[in-house]
Order: sequence, then C-alpha cells, then structure tokens
Amino acid sequence: MAHFTDATFEFLRDLARNNNREWFDANRERYEAHVKGAALRFIVDFAPRLTRISPHLRADPRPLGGSLFRIYRDMRFARDRRPYKTHLGIRFPHEQAKDVHAPGFYLHIAPGEVYVGCGIWHPDSDTLRRIRDAIVEDPDRWVAVRDDTGFRDWFGLDGDRLKRAPRGYDPGHPMVEDLKRKDFTAGAQLVPAAVTRADFVDAYAEICTAGTPFMRWLCDALNVPF
Repeated sequence: MAHFTDATFEFLRDLARNNNREWFDANRERYEAHVKGAALRFIVDFAPRLTRISPHLRADPRPLGGSLFRIYRDMRFARDRRPYKTHLGIRFPHEQAKDVHAPGFYLHIAPGEVYVGCGIWHPDSDTLRRIRDAIVEDPDRWVAVRDDTGFRDWFGLDGDRLKRAPRGYDPGHPMVEDLKRKDFTAGAQLVPAAVTRADFVDAYAEICTAGTPFMRWLCDALNVPF
C-alpha cells in the first residue's frame, strides 16, 4: 500500500485555505491518518533501506523529536501568524547531527511540489570553512563528485551563495563559484503523483543512493563517518 495518498495532498490543500486552530482541531483525525500517520509509517519502512545506504544516518519514527518535522510553525519571531505549515517535512540526519553540523537527507511534500534533498543547509562558519577548504585542497575530487553522472541524473546543487569570494579565499580560484556557496545542498524535484505510488519508498531510496557520492564527500570533509 502507498504511504501517501491523494488524501494527504487534499488535507494540505484544505489546510492552506483554512489555516487556523479551529479548523485544524475539527480535522485532526484527517491529519493523524493521512499526514502524520502516513509519514511515520514511511519513516519506519525507509529505515532498513537507509541503513543500507549508510549506517550512520537515522530514520527516527518518534512522533516528537524524530525524523518528522512538527506541523506547527514557530511564530516567535515570524511576521506570518499562520499557525500551521502547509507542507510535510521529513529529515534523515546523521547520527552526529546533534553535536556537529553533518549532512542528511530530506523529503518535502506539498501540493504541487515534492522535493528530495541531501547535504547541509545553513552550516555554521566553522563547518562551512572546512567544506571550502576540502574543495581547495583537492579540487579534482570535488569536481568528480559534483559532476558524477549518477548524482547529476537526479540532483542539482542549490541553496544560497555569496556574491563575492569568501574572505580568505582566492577570487581567482577555478572553483570560486562553488566556494561562494553558503549551503551545500542538492535537490531533486518530483511530480506529486510519484509519492502516491506503492513503491515510492523504494524509489526514494534509489534517489538517495544517487546522492551518496556528494554525501560521502561532505562527511569526509567534516571528518564524520559515512
């Protein structure tokens, strides 16, 4: 059986039109069955597949504090006062992610948008320096990873970048455009119908496997196991 169904997208569309506590409370059973419950089952079923990709990445099915992002938005500093996210987010982080910035996989599901991501988003300054230094020290290996055919068949590098070369790095370096990156993430866009297939958990594992050259390179740059 498929983990995610048309009912998953229908709930998220309805939530976007009715983003308030009263509506959510009245439709909580739909959320529990078609969004949260579906996601937790997906995490459980993906776990052994993730272990085959890397034993150091984690699929945690706990409802709180695990791989599933909370549906509630953090409004402490937000101008947007809508209380709920209108997408489903799932992360599969490195086992050392609580102690250091380390790469992971990500799945984003929303009406009209499905995104598979891998890498490190918004790393701290020390982590970013170590990644940039790895590019400078062995640019040939970086290019081999960045341009790996299997990786590029699915993923494209994305995220924010600086307008100029970062301080301390040669503006004329042949890899300067990559040194400008502030995020070392890569993404794959899927059609929403892909996630409602019964074999999507296997398809997702295949896509993540294509991201392993990039993920292994990041782990090596940060001296964490892959």
